[in-house]
Amino acid sequence: MPRLPTALTCVVIVACGLGVRALWDGAFSKYAGDALYTALIYALLVLALPRIRPWVAAAVSAGLSWAIEFAQLGEIPEPLRPVLGSTFNPPDLLWYAVGAAVCWPAHHRLRARHAEQG
Repeated sequence: MPRLPTALTCVVIVACGLGVRALWDGAFSKYAGDALYTALIYALLVLALPRIRPWVAAAVSAGLSWAIEFAQLGEIPEPLRPVLGSTFNPPDLLWYAVGAAVCWPAHHRLRARHAEQG
């Protein structure tokens, strides 16, 4: 995968996350943010490892998100709480999986298109 479009995707995901938080409150904002958090991890994986297979990127991004969520059962250091959160919330696990599941087919299609072109 080309790195520039992947880097721009990271920027768009962050902008979407900030936009969701600015425009909406409540459950929609929270769970959309969870899915976008995992989508950002996915995109960062693709940025760092452009040849990563979509299913691997999906599994790793969901797994990292889940690991961070389960880490919240313990004590997250204060400086890391804005990024990693501080309260375990079981429904978050579903929305992390949704974020990875949405990225997987999109990444697969983009890889196929890139392979055809080049």
